[in-house]
Amino acid sequence: MNLILSDVSLITGLGFITPIFAIYLTDNIKGATVETVGFAAAVYWIVHSLSMIPVGRYLDKNHGEKDDLWAVILGNFLAAVALFGYIFSKYPWHIYVLQGIYGLGMSMNMAGYTAIFTRHIDKGGEAYEWSVRGAWVGVGTGISGGLGGWFAYNFGYLALFVVSILFVLFSSALPFFIFKEMSPRDKKEPLFPEAKVMIPPAAPKE
Repeated sequence: MNLILSDVSLITGLGFITPIFAIYLTDNIKGATVETVGFAAAVYWIVHSLSMIPVGRYLDKNHGEKDDLWAVILGNFLAAVALFGYIFSKYPWHIYVLQGIYGLGMSMNMAGYTAIFTRHIDKGGEAYEWSVRGAWVGVGTGISGGLGGWFAYNFGYLALFVVSILFVLFSSALPFFIFKEMSPRDKKEPLFPEAKVMIPPAAPKE
C-alpha cells in the first residue's frame, strides 16, 4: 500500500502544476511562447523515452528489488528537483534542462515501480490490483488538477510550487517504509512449483 500511496502522492503533486504549466512559462519565462511550451514537452518525452529502456535493462541485470526501490526514490527526488528549479528559471533553456531532469526521473520511477508492483501482485488479482492503483492515481490527479488553477490564482505560483514539491518529496520518502520488505536477490521460482516436491521413483532392485 505504501508503494501505491507513493505513486499517488507523486502524481498528485505533479498534477497541481500540469494544468497551469504552459501559462506559467509564458507569464514568467523571458521570451517564452507557445513554441517554448511545445519544445519543453518534446524534451521531456524524448529524454523520458530514450532513458527508460537503459534504466530498465540495468535494473533487470542488477538482480534484486532494493535497486528497483532506489530507482523509485531517486526518480521521485529528481522530479522534485525539477519542480524546485522551475521557481528560479528565467530563460527557456533553463526549462529545457529541467525538463530533461524531470524526464529522467520519471523513467527511473516507472522502471522501478512497475518492476516491484508486478512482482508483488497476488496471483489471480492482477487486473484488480492494477485497477486499484489506477483509480487512486486518477482520483489524486483529478483533485490536484482541479485545485491547481484555483490555488495559483488565489495564492500565487510560488505557493503552488511549494505544495507540489512537498507532495513529491513525500512520495520519495514513503518507499523507505517498505525497504526492509524488498528482497536483495531475485526470487526465482520454477515454472511449475509442484516440481519442487516431486520425488523420483526409486530404482528397482535387482
